[in-house]
Amino acid sequence: MTETAPAAPAAPAPHAAPAWARDAICWQVYPLGFCGAPRHREDLTGETYGGADGENVVHRLRRLTGWLDHLVALGANVLLLNPIFDSVSHGYDTLEHRRIDPRLGDETDFDALVAGCRERGIRLVLDGVFNHISRLHPTARRAIAAGPGTEEGDRIRWSGTSPYGFEGNDDLVEVDLSDPVIQDRVVEIMSRWLERGADGWRLDAMYAAGAEAWASILERVRAAHPEAWILGEVIHGEYPAFAAASGADSITQYELWKAIWSSLRDANLFELAHALGRHQGFLEQFRESGAGALPLTFVGNHDTTRIASQLEDGRDLAAATALLALLPGVPAVYAGDEFGAAAVKEEREGGDDAIRPWFPGSPDEVVAAHEAADAGGESPRSLQLLAPEAAGRILEVHQRLLSLRRRERWLTTASVAVDESTLTNTWAQIVLTPTADAVEGGAEGGTGPAADGAAGERPSPLTLVLNLGDEALPAPGEVLEAVSGADMLDAVGPSAEGTVPAHGIAVVR
Repeated sequence: MTETAPAAPAAPAPHAAPAWARDAICWQVYPLGFCGAPRHREDLTGETYGGADGENVVHRLRRLTGWLDHLVALGANVLLLNPIFDSVSHGYDTLEHRRIDPRLGDETDFDALVAGCRERGIRLVLDGVFNHISRLHPTARRAIAAGPGTEEGDRIRWSGTSPYGFEGNDDLVEVDLSDPVIQDRVVEIMSRWLERGADGWRLDAMYAAGAEAWASILERVRAAHPEAWILGEVIHGEYPAFAAASGADSITQYELWKAIWSSLRDANLFELAHALGRHQGFLEQFRESGAGALPLTFVGNHDTTRIASQLEDGRDLAAATALLALLPGVPAVYAGDEFGAAAVKEEREGGDDAIRPWFPGSPDEVVAAHEAADAGGESPRSLQLLAPEAAGRILEVHQRLLSLRRRERWLTTASVAVDESTLTNTWAQIVLTPTADAVEGGAEGGTGPAADGAAGERPSPLTLVLNLGDEALPAPGEVLEAVSGADMLDAVGPSAEGTVPAHGIAVVR
């Protein structure tokens, strides 16, 4: 997560993002941890691995099926998975993209997950780790044996006479995504799983190979699967230009992620205002492209410290949740954050374990899982919560704010601006205004009681007010929703009507 996206080349022929992505609300899961798989494979000996089909398979993936109703109740409609394919340890050291990791199960388990999603109207998005592979992957083994400058060898990247390790990791060998044979394989693998029921792909470390390498791959995939949603992981740089040049439909908005937790932790909403100005610029560029592309917004994921652990004052989770739920883009809730999961990412081997914990068989067992001791050994860490007694209230806040977003469908493509005249370190009025394409594209305000504007009419703007101060203050309009951080955590009761709670938020019209 330290690389800057390369300069983007000229954009390929424009494409249209799938219409369903405009209403997407993602629930992101790291399956190997979530399902309780051992952190490392124990069957990787000799020149072969995994043995015969079905050997060493444990059917853990179906644990996710017990959580699909929770996904829907949360207000989400997309299951965004991290790696599920055959790998050595954490899933990003792939051994075979055509096989489900035997620690999770097999293709029958995948088919069951697809069926469960289809029954509930959930879209399923997979994590494509194509930029790098395990040193044990057959392609890497053949390339290393052949050496640089050979046909087989040049299918991976080299640093002199040594394979090039992704971000300094010798066990993650970068492939050459411009190689025609590699491109053919990536297209075949992406198409294979789309045909089996997936609805899209998250492309891990998309920034590393650059937009140009991906453009021809995605053009071929999209020709056969025009409704596939392509999400690219890009850390820094000009996100809209990268999306246009590569053909991605969405790009991870890491700038906004950083500004949200940093501004709330430091009580510096000027930082957030600056980032929202950048976000608005990105939105305008995405809109001008005419492809319907959107940034992916988030407050945490499988690579970052949990938002509840980023904030010094847990009451400010109310503001973080509101920003995630209501800002324009495609929001993604990292599984567990809706209960106030707590964990810190550490810069060491195994430093991601705490943020990738195991989950119980159903949401009703979350507090019990928090109280369970770590199993130790190769088992994932147990789920930890900021305030177990508040887990239900934190979930209810997520549900309430995501429900508002679903009623006000135009928020996905809204324009965002901060009222500079009222901005202080602890107070921000964030004005969300429908754009013309909110009506033209069919994302009207909806028909619920909180929605404003009939079909074909532009809805009225909303203002999200953040109050990081210690006193409730009068709201600048009619309050549609209000969340008190203190009430969310400690059940102290709501603030007075018509106010923005201390360390809380209000949505006004």
